[in-house]
Amino acid sequence: MKGLDLITFKEPTSPMSESYRTLRTNIQFSSFDKKIKTILITSSGPGEGKTTTSSNLAMVMAQGGNKTILIDCDQRKPQVHKVFGFSNENGLSNILVSDNEVDINIGVHETEEPNLHVLSSGTRPPNPAELLGSAKMKNFIEQLKKTYDFIILDTPPIVLVTDAQILAQYTDGCLLVISSGEAERDSVIKSKGLLEKVNAKILGTVLNKVDSKKKGYYHYQYEYGGTSK
Repeated sequence: MKGLDLITFKEPTSPMSESYRTLRTNIQFSSFDKKIKTILITSSGPGEGKTTTSSNLAMVMAQGGNKTILIDCDQRKPQVHKVFGFSNENGLSNILVSDNEVDINIGVHETEEPNLHVLSSGTRPPNPAELLGSAKMKNFIEQLKKTYDFIILDTPPIVLVTDAQILAQYTDGCLLVISSGEAERDSVIKSKGLLEKVNAKILGTVLNKVDSKKKGYYHYQYEYGGTSK
């Protein structure tokens, strides 16, 4: 497993990995009425780190003893298979366009973390939004719930296409990834509005690409995980 951006796999004891574990904990305690099982991750624009966030969150969920599947729902610019070093020949789209009954094992890859499985996006379809909004997609998610503790959907930027809004109806909560110093304020506000428009439950935001060399960052990590005298 290449895991070029998978710091939670390569350096599980690093401060960054601890940040993902904190995110995991926050999600698990975000609702007392209903367990969060299906999580959608999106961003306002491209290059903000949603796939990195999705992949690392899926890894720490699995490392915590939860059977987890990460699904690449970005049919236009899929990246998950590149992060894990898998083929994208068969994946989600191939399952959804098949005339046969849905087989959740088709295209699902095992990883070096026993509790983590990955489903790549598959062959690019001509109609991604319609495919993701189909009854077959809804039924597929329902089937996965019987097998997995957590289902994480990596979706396209919500401002650019409607895919994330469509998929939000299948999920228990959404995370909005924001790139520090790059994301435009208006785009972030618009992204939040688009999720609210479809009654999506916004679990929170993930501030990505923060300058780790800033004094405050190291001070926080030291006080939290270090042994101060």
